[in-house]
Amino acid sequence: MRGEILGVERRRFWHDDEKLEIVMSVGVGGASVTQVAQRHEIRRQQIYAWRHDLKKKGLWSPDAGALFYPLDVPVADAALVAQPTVVEPSKPTAVEVRLRGGRCLHFDSAIDPVALTGLIRAVEIA
Repeated sequence: MRGEILGVERRRFWHDDEKLEIVMSVGVGGASVTQVAQRHEIRRQQIYAWRHDLKKKGLWSPDAGALFYPLDVPVADAALVAQPTVVEPSKPTAVEVRLRGGRCLHFDSAIDPVALTGLIRAVEIA
């Protein structure tokens, strides 16, 4: 059996910063994974693999650009302490709280703090 080499093998090396730039360009201006892959002459699956590797290295997060606010709920002797009334924003916003064990709570910012605390405790116990 005889084989013929028709061209030079093209194998490129990508640094993590280049991979990160490509992965983060997905969604910018409505660009899909396919469009970004075609633009950089790689396969779609390569972008997904890079996402996975960069996430494992702690260099990329699917929540990039998300806003996180500290949540401080004072507790005294296992009873809730009443907090001063806080002026709510004019429009409620969507909030996501990530708990231990990979659990997530999605709720509206207008939720009652006492109800939210009870909900978090119930989910933590479950």
